[in-house]
Amino acid sequence: MTVDFYQGAIAALVPFLVLERGWSYAAAAGIVLSSSLASSIVQPVFGALGDRWQLRWLIPVSILCAGAGIAGVALSESFWFTAAVAALSGIGVAAFHPAGASRARELSGGDHVLMSWFSLGGNIGFALAPLAVAATVGVLGLSASPVLMLPALTGVVAVLMIRRARRQEGDATSMITSGVGRNDWRSFVRMSVAIVCRSIVFVGIGSFIVLFMHQRGGVSEDLAPASLFVFYLGGAFGTAVGGHLARRWPRTTILRTSYLLAIPTIAGMLLVPGPLAWVFIALTSVVLYVPFSLHVTLGQDYLPRHMGTASGVTLGLAVSVGGLASPAIGALADVVGLAYALLPLIALPAVAFCVLLGMKDPVRSLDTHPANAGAGAELS
Repeated sequence: MTVDFYQGAIAALVPFLVLERGWSYAAAAGIVLSSSLASSIVQPVFGALGDRWQLRWLIPVSILCAGAGIAGVALSESFWFTAAVAALSGIGVAAFHPAGASRARELSGGDHVLMSWFSLGGNIGFALAPLAVAATVGVLGLSASPVLMLPALTGVVAVLMIRRARRQEGDATSMITSGVGRNDWRSFVRMSVAIVCRSIVFVGIGSFIVLFMHQRGGVSEDLAPASLFVFYLGGAFGTAVGGHLARRWPRTTILRTSYLLAIPTIAGMLLVPGPLAWVFIALTSVVLYVPFSLHVTLGQDYLPRHMGTASGVTLGLAVSVGGLASPAIGALADVVGLAYALLPLIALPAVAFCVLLGMKDPVRSLDTHPANAGAGAELS
């Protein structure tokens, strides 16, 4: 929750960089780019290291880095300094995800619902970020950003209180590794393409929904940040639902259905005027977040011998690639207007749906083999 708070805070700071410092859309989105670029570059490195060593000490250190980067926004009005501290925060987030997801997998025994609770913590952090930013930076200005270091300190205390978990012989991770025995890189790459599409939509909406609702929706400057809160809060519900759905249906089926439903909800959010836009924001959030924790567990099952890499890529791509695309959206918005610049986001869930066609859930496939029926039933 606390480390993903800072991913949400990056997007929540964009309107204040535009309104208080007078930056263009593209420049403000460049701060999101800086965080995401740094995160995406180092994420595979931390994932590969996590495949060789547990690196549990890295979890509290990474949370502190994520918080320190956001707190440093107040230290200078320079674009390049702000970009540098945003990059520091992004590196902290990148360092956390592989180690954190692998640790969560160990503690949960591979259970889909428990892993969805792990992802739910991140979604709650995203949801709280715009409220915290509005209550501090929105009231006192960007000079109040050091106050946002407090969640990081809370997160470090929480991590240090976690007891060492014993690996039980025959747990979910062991059974997946011994049952499947090989990496399915082709399926993992296809799923990664879908994650990239989701990431661009998610970060694009998260970065600009406040300004969109203020400009096109006519929502006041004080109330507009609530749209970002609704967007992130709906995700908390969607993540919890996704874990429970995975106990009944194949994860690949759930992913395809979610992306198919995202097409009309995003269109409604961008095109339907008035109060109904809030409803579509919530619905879009739910359908975009249902796949979130399923991407993590599915990626780990596709790469049972490289779970650190799988965790780093699935969680890293979820935000980093969208951050890379957000300056392009901002630059387009400077030319044609924000409402038109966001319209291409409607097509990306359709791309994700097409990429996922024909893909199988490896655990469900294992479940159909008579020799593995017992293991598959326990895992699913």
